Order: sequence, then C-alpha cells, then structure tokens
Amino acid sequence: MEEPDSRNTPAMASSRNTPFPPPAEVPETTPPVDAPRTNPPPDDSETIAPLPDGGGGGGGDAPPPVAGRKRRRRKKQFPGMVPTACLRVLRPSSARSASVVYNEKLLDELIQMQINDAGPRRRGRGRPPSSSLRLARELDVEALIAMAVGFPIDSLTEEEIEANVVPVMGGVAQSNYIVVRNHILARWRSNPSVWVTEAHAMESIRSEHRALVSTAYAFLLDHGFINFGLASAVIAAPRRRPPSLPAPTILVVGAGVAGLAAARHLLSLGFKVAILEGRGRPGGRVFTKKMECCASSTTPGVVAAADLGGSVLTGINGNPFGVLARQLGFPLHKIRDLCPLYLPDGRPVDTVIDSHLEAAFNQLLDKVCKLRQAVIDELRSVDVSLGTALEAFRRAYGFANSSEERMLLNWHLANLEYANAAPLSDLSMVYWDQDDPYEMGGDHCFIPGGNGHFIRALAENIPIFYGRTVTRIQYGCDGVMVYANGQVFRGDMALCTVSLGVLKKGCIEFVPELPQQKQEAIKRLGFGLLNKVLMLFPHDFWGGGIDTFGHLTEDPSDRGEFFLFYSYSSVSGGPLLVALVAGEAAIKFENTSPIKHVERVLGVLRGIFTPKGIEVPEPLQVICTRWGSDKFTYGSYSYVAVGSSGDDYDILAESVGDGRVFFAGEATNRRYPATMHGALLSGFREAANIARVARRRSTMPVMDKVDAMEDPLNLDYLFQTPDFSFGSFSVLYDPCSSGSESTTLVRVGIGDKNSGSASLFLYCLIPKKNVTDLAEIADDDNRLNMLYRSFGTKFVRRNGLGSAGESLVARIKVARTTNLKT
Repeated sequence: MEEPDSRNTPAMASSRNTPFPPPAEVPETTPPVDAPRTNPPPDDSETIAPLPDGGGGGGGDAPPPVAGRKRRRRKKQFPGMVPTACLRVLRPSSARSASVVYNEKLLDELIQMQINDAGPRRRGRGRPPSSSLRLARELDVEALIAMAVGFPIDSLTEEEIEANVVPVMGGVAQSNYIVVRNHILARWRSNPSVWVTEAHAMESIRSEHRALVSTAYAFLLDHGFINFGLASAVIAAPRRRPPSLPAPTILVVGAGVAGLAAARHLLSLGFKVAILEGRGRPGGRVFTKKMECCASSTTPGVVAAADLGGSVLTGINGNPFGVLARQLGFPLHKIRDLCPLYLPDGRPVDTVIDSHLEAAFNQLLDKVCKLRQAVIDELRSVDVSLGTALEAFRRAYGFANSSEERMLLNWHLANLEYANAAPLSDLSMVYWDQDDPYEMGGDHCFIPGGNGHFIRALAENIPIFYGRTVTRIQYGCDGVMVYANGQVFRGDMALCTVSLGVLKKGCIEFVPELPQQKQEAIKRLGFGLLNKVLMLFPHDFWGGGIDTFGHLTEDPSDRGEFFLFYSYSSVSGGPLLVALVAGEAAIKFENTSPIKHVERVLGVLRGIFTPKGIEVPEPLQVICTRWGSDKFTYGSYSYVAVGSSGDDYDILAESVGDGRVFFAGEATNRRYPATMHGALLSGFREAANIARVARRRSTMPVMDKVDAMEDPLNLDYLFQTPDFSFGSFSVLYDPCSSGSESTTLVRVGIGDKNSGSASLFLYCLIPKKNVTDLAEIADDDNRLNMLYRSFGTKFVRRNGLGSAGESLVARIKVARTTNLKT
C-alpha cells in the first residue's frame, strides 16, 4: 500500500470546487455518527523480546518490538496506516451517513483503531461533534474501507489510470474522483445484498458532477468491486449490453475459483461464455468432500465436510469471500489463536521458552529483512535462499542451541514452509514476502460446512463442459481455437486459468508459442506443495476448546510432517481432525503408502494424549491428499523462488496474441498469491480486461459493404499491386504500422497451379514478422502447413475477415486513395 504524502494528499477544498454540496450544521440534539464500536485485537498489544545475548548479537541494533505472529498460515501485520488527521478529502455529511458505514464486524475493529488514533471519543454530556468533524470521520471510514479492498489512500491504481478516470493526473479532479470512488464502494459494502445504482451515489452529490459519479461507478462495476457475488439482487440484475453484436464468445479453461469468477462476471457484462474443465467437478484446488461412517452396534453414525484443498479465509477485512458469505448468510468461524505445542514425548512445551523463542524467531526474520534492505541493489542480480540466510543469522547470534530450542525453531520454520508451500531452501530471500504490504487484515476464518458452499453457488447456471482436458490453445488475429478430448471449440478470446503447475509441465500447447518472457516467468516462479491427512473419528477426543495444536520433531528433515493439527469439529459437522504436511516432508509424503501415514500420525496423537489419560480411537475414515501428483494441478500454490520476484506474477498475468488469450489464477495475482481470494480477484480482473479489449475492437472503423464491381478499390484491385508476394501468396501491409508485430493481410490462391490462375482466394491475418518466415519456406504446401501448425492461423473467405480484417482493408484503401490523388 502506498503511504500518504503531504504533496499528494487532497486538501480541504472550498464548496466551489468540491463536487458535493456544503455540509449543513447539525443541531445539538442530533447524535454524532459514531464509528463502529469494537476493541482492538488483543494480540496487537504484545511485544517481542530481544534476541538472546551472545554469539555476536549487539544490543544496540536490536529491531523495535513488533506484534507477535499467530500460529496459523502467514500472519502478517496489516500495512501501516495513517491516522485520520492525515486524511482530508472532501465528501459532504449526509443525513443518512450511517447507511454508508461498512458494518462488517471484523473490518470495523480495524477502522475503529484508526479512528481512535485521531483522539479519544467524547464521553458524557456536552455538545456533539460538529458536522465537519462528523464528515471527517465518515471520510476516514470510507477511505479505510477502500484501502482494505486494495485501493491506495491518495492515488489511483494502475487500472484506474489505464481507464482514464480523470482527464489530468493530480489536482482537484483526482481528489474528488477518489472521494466519490470511496463513497460508492463503501455504500455498497454496507449492504452487498442490494444492487447499488448511480442514483444512489448521486443522492449526496451535486447534479453537475454526474459525469464524475458515472466514471467511478462504471470503473467499479466493470472491475468487479461493486455489485458482484451471489445475492439475489445481483443475480437478478439484467445483463449489460455486449461490446459488440453478436456478443463475443469467451472460452474459459478451468472451472476453479478464478475461472468461475471470470465466467460469472463476463456473463453479467453481456458476453457468451463456456468453461472447459478437465475434472468432473468445479472448484479446482478448492474441494470439499463428504466424509461419513454409518452407525454400527459399537459406534454412532458420523459425517463431516472436509476441505481437501483451500480451507482458510486468510484475512477477512475487505476479502471478497467475506462479501459472498454475507450475501449467502454463511456464518464465519474465527480461528482461535490458542495453539499449544507438544514435544516428541508428548510433554507440553514450556510456555516461557515458547514465547521467548517465538519472539526471537520473529526478530531473526527482521534481521534478514534489514540485511535485505541494506543490500537490495546487489541482491537484484544475486539472490540466495531464505533458509540459507536464516541459518547464517542463527549461527551468528548463537540462537536456539539447546535441543528443545532447536526443535521449537524447526517448528516455526515448518510453519513458514506451510505459509509458502515450499522448503525454505527454495524461497527467495529477497522477495519471498513481496506480497506482505497487501495482505488483507482481520482474522482468519473457516466457513462451516466447507468452501464447497462457495463453489456450488459460483458454478450455478454457468455453462461448464466437464471432462474436457485442454491440450492445445491456438490463437490468431481472428480468434481462438481450444482443443480438448478430440473436440475443437472456437471463440473470440480465451481465458486460461490452469494452475502454474500445469503450465510448468507443458500440458497445454500454445500455438504460436508463448512469448519468451512469459515462458521464463513460468520457469522462475515456484509452485509448491502442501498435503493433508484428514481423519474422521468416532468422537472429539482432543476437546473443542482449541482450533489448532502443534507437534515438534527431533529430526530436522521431518519438521514439516504432522507439525500442525487443525480441529474442524466446530465447523465440519463431525469430529474431524486434519494433520498438515509441509516443506520437504510434503514431497516425501506422496511417495509413501497412506497406511504408513496413518500409523505415524496416530503414533503422534497417542504420544500427546495417552499421557493425559485420553484414549485415541481408530479413525473411521482417512483421506491422504496428493496434490503434487494431481494431473490437473501438480502442486498446491505458488511462491517466489530463488531468482524470481513479484514481477513474474505480473508477467504471467499479461495477455498474448494482441488480446486473444488471457491468464488468471492465484499465480497471476502479485498482491494476493497463494490465496482463494487472490484467484477470485484475478478472475474479475481478467473479465474487465477482456471487456476493455472487446470494446476497443468494436470501435475500430469498418468499411460499409459494397458490391465489388462498384468499388474501385476492391480486394482484387488492391492485390494487383501487393506489398510482397511469393508462390501463390500475396501480402498487403498495414500502412499505419511498420513494426514486426503489425498485422498483414495475406491472400493465397487455391486452384490450377499449372495454369497460374486460381479459382478461389482465401485470406488470413498474421503478424508481419511471420510473413518473412513464410517466404523462406519452399513450396506452398509447406507454407500452408506452417501457417496452421506453427502460427495457428485459419483461412477465411472475403466475408469472413471480421472487424479486424475489415478495419485493415479500410486503412489500406484510404492510403491507396490518397496516393492516387497525389
């Protein structure tokens, strides 16, 4: 997130410049518009002890205290936010101001903490805050809501800049746009079960500034920031007019979270959509499976919903899955922070040692970060693994030398490997946490009944072709062809949402090949592994007072094996316990018999609970995941490997073929990789990009169709003097573009080659650089074969050139006409 800057932060403007009417004075009897009332999260008050002395640890450079990390997946602090006194943008106070306050409880906690920074709340009797103070509070709340969703405080996003939301960067227009954007966003988030309209936003804005509201509203709607999801009002809303007629057809490869989100949003934007999915179900790496055991004479019947893949909503503030949960009425179960740890012999870890080592471990990470910052320029070209750096600092500071301390350290390292789905030896020291500034704040949560609830709702009424494993995506100037199970699907554009693991394996052939830059990014980024052992027991023998507990190992190579247990008994509907396997252990896990895994994990559980006098029963049903062997994923989620960076996420997200093939998925989201909400947001992002490209194509000039005999510059006439010819091929260049990527019109004559005439002419559009390659090939048959197999080009008749072809013909005619006149 960007920090506000005094040079860019919009200042208080007069009522002449603001798009809003001046606030009216509120009588003393009117109660103030209070910010949501909650207390700050208790863990934020904790501090970390310094590293132990000795081994070269100087006392003068100890890093400042930071909040303790919870034992769960990647707990990172919400990015530093400014007190409300620094936010002074304009929006009028409203008699209905309470309706625009985002009332989601967990985000309210964050907002309240920031509001409190501006000074203590007035208590007791006395004059209530002035309307200006109420307005300032309201503006701050809306700005914080926008920030939680991912918008910068005082500047535009790259998408907004590209969409030209303001005519001039900076100044009053941009300031007013940001206020309007925040207001619309906050208004819808206050009740995402309704469809917010421009009229709603105009209720407190001067009518002469309707254009400003229209611009902000259109941007938020197109990019899926408002009016998205599964509420009845959203589903019932009429589809928007497509960018062109007939509506463009989009082929989506993969029915995971990204594919479902994109398809649903594209349908709302008026496109025709079809999803091709290799599995027999939607969801991809989000898969909820029913585990059950029928009642017998000795055990009662039990059933539980088990998430084999994505299971945790990592940060609920601003999270789009939080919006979906509210729309569908799903409760959220906060994952409790209490996580006792147990030694290999079953004894609980001493809490003092535990707290001390956890604090020191966090400072060890801080030391690595400080080193990274100091030598960042040198490390851009020379990277090392995070594991190597941590071990070097451990030795330098004489840290974790005793047996118990070393086991505790290994547990924290395993937890870090869980967060990144990779051994620390593979993680980039420089960029492993490049997404930290953007992580969504708030608690981590479960959805009772599993995330399959979301998948079923997202997939409802979406055209999905199951059992279609895509092996080839062919694209050109006139569209795309997607090959799956012997069938060919044709469309105007394609959206590829397969996992990074599938791309790394080369399971899909792209014709033409993907650009070299994208191929290299695919190789550099890491795609890691996390596995689970899911066990359904006759009863909850571990107790329902905790959601997690951990287990330490003596062998460092096994530190990630069953190091953390999640209790799902409160959310799955039955006594379900899940053991995690991370790091190197997750890789070895897939090459071992499931029977061995069950024996080992039961041995761990009995070592913990038997000394307490608690009997660990045999599980009724067990599932061992093998995501690394799954041919539709080949792994769990992405990470920044040594030699990679956040830039590779952006490269992976870029479209190819001049806007013919697009890419979505968690590995294309630089801000939110390795998360379910990252995948969802990437789907919305690409739906907006597809719509933008389709609109651009629809505005290209197309010549009116006329009879060829009446047109003095028909195609036959134009090809009498081609720009280039070889064999039966003739080529016309784009007179407005001379680059190697510029589009050319190619004609090939089909007929009696011996007579030198052709009874039929076919046409295609290819880049200029491919024309040179064709000319160097001997024989027309070889050229045609190269066009089809290497370039993915199909020939059409004169009336099948489409808007891109007709636009090129029109430009050529204009140029030729100008030449004739001169």
